[in-house]
Amino acid sequence: MPRAKRGKIWMADLGLTAKVRPVLVLSVDYSEEERAVVSYVVRTTSLRGTRYAVRHELGGMPPGAFDAQGLG
Repeated sequence: MPRAKRGKIWMADLGLTAKVRPVLVLSVDYSEEERAVVSYVVRTTSLRGTRYAVRHELGGMPPGAFDAQGLG
């Protein structure tokens, strides 16, 4: 099974209301004896201009931002 690596963008199913969205992995790699807990920040295209949003533009994705208020 692939492991989430820090700094990589993954598509994650965040439940019915949040849909499948890009997330930026924040967690560090874990060893075999540690629990596989992954922290991430959600990418959104609903830009509100808050100081918690970090703009992100990447080919193939609409303009958006990673919203630090959407940590998971």
